[in-house]
Formats: sequence, C-alpha cells, structure tokens
Amino acid sequence: MKPVVSVVIPTCNRRPMVREAIDSVLAQSFSAFELIVVDDGSEDGTCAELRARYGSSVRVLTQARSGVAAARNRGVRYSSGDYLAFLDSDDLWLAKKLAAQTAFMEARPDTQICQTEEIWVRNGRRVNPKLRHRKPSGDIFRASLKLCLVSPSAVMMTRELFERVGGFDESLPVCEDFDLWLRIAIDTPIYLIPAPLVVKRGGHEDQLSRSTWGLDRFRVRAIKKLLDAGLKGERRKWAIEELAHRVAILAHGARRRGREGEALDYDGLLAEFTGEINDGKSADSRLREREGIPQTDAGAVAWAE
Repeated sequence: MKPVVSVVIPTCNRRPMVREAIDSVLAQSFSAFELIVVDDGSEDGTCAELRARYGSSVRVLTQARSGVAAARNRGVRYSSGDYLAFLDSDDLWLAKKLAAQTAFMEARPDTQICQTEEIWVRNGRRVNPKLRHRKPSGDIFRASLKLCLVSPSAVMMTRELFERVGGFDESLPVCEDFDLWLRIAIDTPIYLIPAPLVVKRGGHEDQLSRSTWGLDRFRVRAIKKLLDAGLKGERRKWAIEELAHRVAILAHGARRRGREGEALDYDGLLAEFTGEINDGKSADSRLREREGIPQTDAGAVAWAE
C-alpha cells in the first residue's frame, strides 16, 4: 500500500542519536508512512548497524559525503508519499506528531505546509526559546528574513510544493533550510500547529550551526537568490532591507579583522541594489547609523563579535 507520508532522516556519523530518532518515528500513533534514512558518508558503521537493527521497516540509502541538503533531496527522490516530513538525526518526535499534521493538512485541502511547536533541549537540559524565536503562522515571509523560524524536524509539506520550489539547494553547506523556507514563504502560507511535538536537541559538537563559521554569509546568499530571481513589490523592499543589514555586519566584521578586500566585496554586493535603496551609503556606514555607532575611526569602535 502506498504510504501517505514519506519521512526522510539525513545522518552522518551519529549512530547512537539516529537510532533514537528512528525509534521516535517507529513509535508514531499514525502508521501510514515510510521511513527513509540517508547515510551521508558515515564512517562509524551507521549503515550496517541500521540495516541489521531495523530490517525492512527502515530503508537505508547511502551516498558519498555530499551534505545534508543532498541527503534530504535524495531521500525524497526515493520516496512515494503525498506528504513529506523531515527529521534531523539529532532530534526526536513525540508519538502524535504525524497524526496531528496529517489531520491538519487533510482538514484544510489548500494547506501545503505546516509545522509544530518544539521542545528545546540543550546539552541534555530543557531550555526556553527566546521570544524572537516564537513561531508565527500564515504569511511568515517578512519575519523569516530576519531569522530561521521553521525547523526541518517540525515540518510536513506536500510533495507538489517541494517539487515546485526545487527542494533544498545543494550548493549551501548550511542555511539550506533557511533558503528553502524563504522560497516557499514568498507565496505560500506556512501554518503552525501550536503543540510541541518535536524535541529539538542542540549543543553537541557536531551540530552544523555550531561547526560552521559565519552563517550570515549563507543567509545573505539565500536572500540575494530571491532578489536575483526577480522578487517584486513590498517583499523585494523587505528583502533588500534585510540584505543591507546583514551585509553591513559582515563588512564591518571584515574591516575589524583587517580584511579590506572582503569588506569591499560586501560593499560591492550592496551597490548592486543602491538604486533601490537610494541613500548611497557604504555597508559600514549603514551599520554604524543603524546601531548608533559614531562615524569615527573603525579601530576606536568596540563591536561585539
């Protein structure tokens, strides 16, 4: 029988954690799903152990190390459900997660994507997210420009939507989720089920957001992609404003570290949109104005890293 939901878990060298993630999927109260794990070049025996442990209940695919975006996309290509759900291998689902989301989607035929609330755990201890991480519902495009408000582990979407927007960008080593949610949110509401049905675990050393320097570089790439693709109207204005702010921070940081060439590259990126900003200011000057920093010598300014 064709599954209703295809669940994709990407993993790399997380053998103990991915077992817990898989077990949380197999414990779902909703059973009409298939589970695909994509082993992205693990060197800890993940693939052999998972195949021996779970047999035919879990389909395990392997690939040379290609990144989390490629792993998720590959899992989708080998799947067949009308709905797609993703689970990071360091996260967990509560037992009613799939049941709640399938019921939500089927009760609202026009809904193409939804997410649930999360329980945040850092280094084994539950923590409360900051207010700025509170998830909105519906048209979340403008809020999503500022920070990533959607978690892969909390999402369910239609296959049609995933294929229409082109899936995860495999050229991005990080922030591939930020990029996808922005592309979706341009014209598609992302709804929230206000129930915490995901345990989002963090703080471990191999967490991508901890192990990759300068995440804002990749967020800038994601926003610029939207602009280059012809984003229009008020959404274009919002995107340019956020791009300018992030580029200003990156340029300022580069100058503080003595990397003037890199800072000039950021100034050049901002200059591409000068005609739409209409103030002619450099990225560094823009940041100083926004943050209330006097226009004095850069070496005299104390700036938080």
